[in-house]
Amino acid sequence: MDNNVVRFLLTLGEFILLFGFLVFLHEMGHYLMSKLVGVEVEEFGFGFPPRLVKLFQFRETEVTLNWIPFGAFVRPKGENDPAIGGGLAAASPWARLGVLFGGPVMNVVAGILLFSILFARLGAPIRDQVLIQEVNEGSPAAQIGLQAGDLLVIINGEPINSTEELQQIVTQNLGKEITIVYSRNGQQVEARAVPREKPPEGQGSLGIVMGNPIRPISWAESIPLAAQVTLDQGRRFLMMPVQLIQGTLSPDEGRFVGPVGIFNIFEAAREQDTTIAATEPQQPTNINTIGLLATLSIALGLTNLLPLPALDGGRILFVLPELIIRRRVPARYENMIHFVGFVALILLMIYVTTQDIVNPILLP
Repeated sequence: MDNNVVRFLLTLGEFILLFGFLVFLHEMGHYLMSKLVGVEVEEFGFGFPPRLVKLFQFRETEVTLNWIPFGAFVRPKGENDPAIGGGLAAASPWARLGVLFGGPVMNVVAGILLFSILFARLGAPIRDQVLIQEVNEGSPAAQIGLQAGDLLVIINGEPINSTEELQQIVTQNLGKEITIVYSRNGQQVEARAVPREKPPEGQGSLGIVMGNPIRPISWAESIPLAAQVTLDQGRRFLMMPVQLIQGTLSPDEGRFVGPVGIFNIFEAAREQDTTIAATEPQQPTNINTIGLLATLSIALGLTNLLPLPALDGGRILFVLPELIIRRRVPARYENMIHFVGFVALILLMIYVTTQDIVNPILLP
């Protein structure tokens, strides 16, 4: 078999296992919260139906193995029928909220732990400094002499304290000359460049890959830093619609990504890690993969909290009125809305997956 095919199949297998594990953690969060609040769980399935085999019985819960080898699922007793005692729909609103939040919270906690591992191994970014990691040949940055290792200090008179600030200023000045002050070997240099309105595929307007300088930290320091990065990701996630409307985020940067697009990103991360392992053996291994898994775990948790029918956030939305007016939305209406939402979600995933295939994600 061709080596490229073997490499692709191995990467695909890794992706299924690792992303499936993140889904498993999500469902484990729902399961643990169900047990904590006294909701019975009829089935905990590895993979998705149809069922292949029942593995064993744990108290009232059947543990099963299913044909689709991706993630897991939890089937609480009486999920949609409040007349079934001991079930989810019959539980108090606070208990139901606990179960619904359990999955997303587990993903966010997993993301924090993964980022902690990453920072403890790699070091912590100095987040108020912007470092040029790479300069594309022939780009505006290359033409004015910018190099990897330069620190970007001021753009158009504005001090640069984050990569987001830099990206926003550059986006607002496409096709216009900007003044750049950068630091090299402790000395500041001023130059002028014109960000490209239509850069080549896979490149930015200036033609740089930017990041932050790194400082070594202890394990104890890595945990609060990981929590802060998680909060920052959540903030950016919530601000995406606003940035799209304002034009500070391009449609390609803010697009939905399905399993195919996520696999493409995962494949690129694995290739980067392989290259680093071969060319820089002194560097920590698998840093791109760990960082991507942390980001995916957090994104999985936050996406499930969106107030859309069929997602955890949509179900949470139906519980909140009960806390305020002490009356619940009739189960038949809630179930109907969730069914319609589920169908719409499937159609959206088909569209997103088609986009991932026809217009694949391009990474620098």
